[in-house]
Amino acid sequence: MRQVLAGIALLLGIGASSVIAHHPFDAEFDWKRPVTINGTVTKFEWREPHSMVEIKGKDEKGTEGQWTIELGGMSELNRNGWNRNQLKVGEQVRVDGWMAKDGTKKVSAKSITPSNGREMFAGSSFFDMAHEQAAPTTGTQPQR
Repeated sequence: MRQVLAGIALLLGIGASSVIAHHPFDAEFDWKRPVTINGTVTKFEWREPHSMVEIKGKDEKGTEGQWTIELGGMSELNRNGWNRNQLKVGEQVRVDGWMAKDGTKKVSAKSITPSNGREMFAGSSFFDMAHEQAAPTTGTQPQR
């Protein structure tokens, strides 16, 4: 019995940490500040609740730097045709998304277009927000 309770406590702790790490789009990002970043992938992390890409590049205003790009989680990305080897370090990409509210070089991606030119939907939490806002009034899910 003690082992069963310990196992349940462990699972609850793991689940709670995932929930805490997941945040609504509007808590961190500003949908009124769209941005396009062009640059080179320096890191790609395939994980839940959000996969991440680090890019050295610049935005359309010429602001250069190291950008952190937040994507959907592994399951969301898989549903959109991604895999863990989708992006390679050194690859040139274009990211379309929304800036962080705090002014840091952090972006919630709408899509990423790798060097092959095929735009990939990034599973952003923006679309979770759009669904929550649209569902009560329309009764339908927005198209992605």
